[in-house]
Parts: sequence; structure tokens; C-alpha cells
Amino acid sequence: MMNQQHVQQLVTELYQAVDPKNVDYLGDKLAEKTRFRIGNYPAETNKSTILDANRDFFSSIDSMRHTIEDVFSQTIFKDGKSVDKITCFGRVDYVCLNSTEHSVVFSTFLEKSYFNVPKLSVYLVRTCSTSPRK
Repeated sequence: MMNQQHVQQLVTELYQAVDPKNVDYLGDKLAEKTRFRIGNYPAETNKSTILDANRDFFSSIDSMRHTIEDVFSQTIFKDGKSVDKITCFGRVDYVCLNSTEHSVVFSTFLEKSYFNVPKLSVYLVRTCSTSPRK
């Protein structure tokens, strides 16, 4: 069970690793069977496929920077074990390979389960595109 300080730390560390496109960090934090989905793409559950998809996405942009606006969490009990459900909201600013800039509002839904080793078992990202910044 995570307190609010640990939840905030998990979200901060996640995006401090995602912004510089650190796939190794994700590989360390994701459970072998994680439900991952970004936007309208199909959900994936195979860790190596999830990491490959992140590598592909990271190579399609020059850079990104997440700004977290709010974080919520709740602990539930499933099969006698605790599961932390975490939601964060914010904005991500992208610089594309052609140097154009885009801002996107996002929300991320995470679950950190404690069945064996505490790892992220759900990683869902909802986005809403905006027009390029001028």
C-alpha cells in the first residue's frame, strides 16, 4: 500500500524516465503481464511488445516534456492482496522530428500490484490532440 508521497514519487519518476525516452526504466517497472494502451491503439499485454511499441513511438519524436497537474490514488484489495490504482492528469509537449511542436492533454491510469514483486500491471494513457503551437 502506497501513501500519497510514494504515489507522487512513482508518477514523478515515471515521467522523468519517459521524457528522455528511457525504455530500460519501463522494462524494470512493468510486470511481465501488463495491460498497456495508449490512445485508440489496441491494448497490449506482452511486456516485450509493450517495450517495442514505446521504442517505436520514442523514435518517432524528437523530444517530449510532461507536466503533471494532479495525481489521485486509491488502494483496493483483490484476491487478498493490495492493488494501488493511480490516476494522473496533465499535458505533454512534443517536438516532432520536423521541429513542429504539439501540446496534448493526457490522463494516465496505473495499477501497481503486490502479488509477487511490486510492478506496474496496468498502464493506460488517454490523450486528446490539440493543434500545433505557434
